[in-house]
Amino acid sequence: MAGARGCPQAGSGERALAELLLEFSRAQYRAKDGGGGGAGSSAKVERIEKRCLELFGRDYCYSLIQNVNGEICGHYPRQIVFLEYESTDRERNMFESTVQVSKLQDLISRSKMARCRGRFVCPVILYKGKHVCRSATLAGWGELYGRTGYNYIFSGGSDDPWADTEDLSEEDSAFRNADSQLFDKVRGHDIKLLRYLSVRYICDLMVENKKVKFGLNVTSSEKVDKAQRYADFTLLSIPYPGCEFFKEYKDRDYRAEGLVFNWKQDYVDAPLSIPVSLTRSLNIDWSEYQSWDLVQQTQNYLKLLISLINGDDDSGLLVHCISGWDRTPLFVALLRLSLWADGLIHASLEPAEILYLTVAYDWFLFGHMLVDRLSKGEEIFFFCFNFLKHITSEEFSAVTLQRRKSLLPGFTVEEICMLKQRDRGSTTSLSSDFSLVLESSPGASGSFTSEVLELVPAGAQTQAAWRKSRTSSPQTVLWSRTPQSEDRLPYQEAKSSSSSSSNHSDTFLRVGSSPLEVPKPRLVPVAGRESRLEEVRSAFLATYSSTIGLKAVPSSPAGALGGLLEQFARGVGLRGSSSTL
Repeated sequence: MAGARGCPQAGSGERALAELLLEFSRAQYRAKDGGGGGAGSSAKVERIEKRCLELFGRDYCYSLIQNVNGEICGHYPRQIVFLEYESTDRERNMFESTVQVSKLQDLISRSKMARCRGRFVCPVILYKGKHVCRSATLAGWGELYGRTGYNYIFSGGSDDPWADTEDLSEEDSAFRNADSQLFDKVRGHDIKLLRYLSVRYICDLMVENKKVKFGLNVTSSEKVDKAQRYADFTLLSIPYPGCEFFKEYKDRDYRAEGLVFNWKQDYVDAPLSIPVSLTRSLNIDWSEYQSWDLVQQTQNYLKLLISLINGDDDSGLLVHCISGWDRTPLFVALLRLSLWADGLIHASLEPAEILYLTVAYDWFLFGHMLVDRLSKGEEIFFFCFNFLKHITSEEFSAVTLQRRKSLLPGFTVEEICMLKQRDRGSTTSLSSDFSLVLESSPGASGSFTSEVLELVPAGAQTQAAWRKSRTSSPQTVLWSRTPQSEDRLPYQEAKSSSSSSSNHSDTFLRVGSSPLEVPKPRLVPVAGRESRLEEVRSAFLATYSSTIGLKAVPSSPAGALGGLLEQFARGVGLRGSSSTL
């Protein structure tokens, strides 16, 4: 099915976004309820869904996974978009794979029980023929045994992620001995789906190894799967604060600078864990992650995701937190917007259009609980788009990684530094090309001197032992609060390849694509990237402040209205006449 094209009139983008935000702030999206409640709301949701399909169709050919009444997942879109290839003839011939929709839907139906609230692994971005996927974390035994009724049969669920989790009696605890067989079956289907989508990297944003509620492990995660079923995947534990932390962001007048998460809380037990080979190109001292403020942490995690999806291989990645509707859309949206700003995906969309698509698809249609979050002041949704001002520079550009790779492939930064010192007269300007790599580094040799828990060597025996006893990812370095030894982590020049993407049909899907040739990237100048992201941010702030802004603060006397507006203006950088707000 070819994507429909439209030419919205001037001003229609602002009105459409305003209607979207108002609907978003009214009720959580529920597929089984027609997207909301009431005939008027249903019509608005249908317009939102239709608009998303039209925007995807501008650049991609796609197929639709039907979820009309929430049969697959109650808080996923009623029509889930599977991007196949970019709609240009040149891009269409670049990737070759054929998969029928029926097979994909069968895998999804079988695998959804494996993840919390049935929020299965779902592809949402296509870049260079690779899928960026989102999901919830793995379901624990309590959820599998205790939630096999209405919520999983009909995919309805409740707005409280844990309200219907049941405590098991002593008699029921006998089922724990049979966990392995059940998990083998359910998680086996999940693994088949991941492989079908050519996902290799699994990025876990949870700050816990398992989510515990009332003393019960209500969820699990790949990193603590006792049977090591996910050993063939590259697991990255990148703990990131949950939505509750963003109440502090709002209370600080929307200032993320200097806001540091408290990693010493009792429930925080997931250390940072990243394979060494994936850290060499980023010039980041990961051992310092517990001292980063919210800006630094979000920036560094985004850099990591960009480097993963921009690699030489054809592997996709999965991003998830617990339920997959707070931290997960934050990073999915930032990744989509960053790649768009580079001209690498959604190339035909204007700033107002990519903003609408990101708000509607990544946040609203995937069930973000904006009403609940606003009532608690947990403004992670607002943070996402206001944060764009922190990722406008070249260091967040996927194009920069491509250019660095083409300069001196195969050399480490240390070797390049040695060449630089030995041959000052070279016509190749190393200082300009590698200034971003070298600045703020912990030292030329990449030495880490604090909070290194364990650094796993590259030896085959050590890798095998590590894989068996601790995690599925060899060459993994873990950091936590316990200081031990000093180890060296050499930096290496980033490896990447140029871009391509994908597009749309009724009956067939193309999954696990293999590149047939390397396309030339559509490059956007750094100044263009900055202006594009700033335009998205400005459009969001203007519409948000006129629709949701005052809902985000408690009720107050009329005399305090100016103070509330001023608080919002200070936080978002809107200073001027009240008409701006």
